[in-house]
Amino acid sequence: MNIKEKAKELKLDIPALFLTLKHKKTPIIAKVFAAITVAYALSPIDLIPDFIPVLGYLDDIILLPLLVAFTIKLIPINVLNECRQEASGMWENGKPKKWYYAIPIVIIWLLVIWLVVKTIWF
Repeated sequence: MNIKEKAKELKLDIPALFLTLKHKKTPIIAKVFAAITVAYALSPIDLIPDFIPVLGYLDDIILLPLLVAFTIKLIPINVLNECRQEASGMWENGKPKKWYYAIPIVIIWLLVIWLVVKTIWF
């Protein structure tokens, strides 16, 4: 499977993971990781900002696919296939732009800033 096919599959898996959040047969731990993955994918703010050379794009290239792959392993295959079918074409016009998906990333950055300031001043 080449990179284009993997990217296309990843583009379908994000909405499928979103749908697994609502599915009754999805285990709780899978729902937690699906929520983290979908929030990170839809967040307008990256954990590592893109303007940082090389590292800024590594999170998009490595972190997101790893989160998706790990989350998919936690979901029963029949639930995942059902959600993939339902998700096909779901976000054809682009992913939703909701700023509240950025809240977890903002909290992480605020925590990092607080820890750095605390370390420097004390």
